[in-house]
Amino acid sequence: MAEQALWTRARLGRCGPPLDLLTANFRRHTYAPHAHDEYTIGVCVGGSEIIDYRGGHIRTGPGSIVVLDPGEMHTGGPQNATDGYAYRALYADPSLLADGTLGGLPHFREPLLDDPELTAALCRAHTELSACPDSLEAESRLPWLLTALARRHSTARSAPDLIPGAGAIARTVRDRLADELTAPPSLALLASDLGLSRYQLLRAFRTTMGIPPYAWLAQHRVARARELLAAGLRPAEVAPLVGFADQAHLTRWFRRVLGVTPAAYRNSVQDSRR
Repeated sequence: MAEQALWTRARLGRCGPPLDLLTANFRRHTYAPHAHDEYTIGVCVGGSEIIDYRGGHIRTGPGSIVVLDPGEMHTGGPQNATDGYAYRALYADPSLLADGTLGGLPHFREPLLDDPELTAALCRAHTELSACPDSLEAESRLPWLLTALARRHSTARSAPDLIPGAGAIARTVRDRLADELTAPPSLALLASDLGLSRYQLLRAFRTTMGIPPYAWLAQHRVARARELLAAGLRPAEVAPLVGFADQAHLTRWFRRVLGVTPAAYRNSVQDSRR
């Protein structure tokens, strides 16, 4: 296992706060004692790490989640130098975990968690956002997962899930996203305009639409891209016109929604006109 640590900064909304993502693979590295202002959420993906925390030792294994509260001193290193350890971590502002709970900041009495469903979702979001840190996607996915973490495993009480007028809220958000296709507003701004928390907005949208806002917007962008490709524009021209970061971003979503690349779709449509 090569020693490697890669940092990626995702931004929650166009002008929103940053959230750092770490991809780490270590054989011998041991951290000096330190603390973070944020919650540290790590998922072990290989080997085993020993973390000194609260006067004891945490031993991780593949699939386990570790949550360290803000300000808590800790260190970490390999259980053995043969296997080393690999993990994915994110460093979340406390407000992101408090959004869907009541009674102050969440406290995690047990730092080592066993939650396979949440482990898989966190790893998937970490991998995809590290590769392409889209701001609306980050704002749609990460606060939702962090709220789920707090509601399932911390001492905080869950806020009510029923959002009055969820359908109208979702349609308002949908229309704003469609109208501002290439530079969508942040969910924090939309929530503020509607007098909601970001979690309440996400809950209303998911309940009504069945998918988070970034996924709805990506599908709407793909629909607009189809029209432009059919009109003869090239994929590289279409991507910025519908709000994708680049042609690769367009291709990823186009294939996910329609099963083919934009170029293949354009060629087939053009061929049918001859």
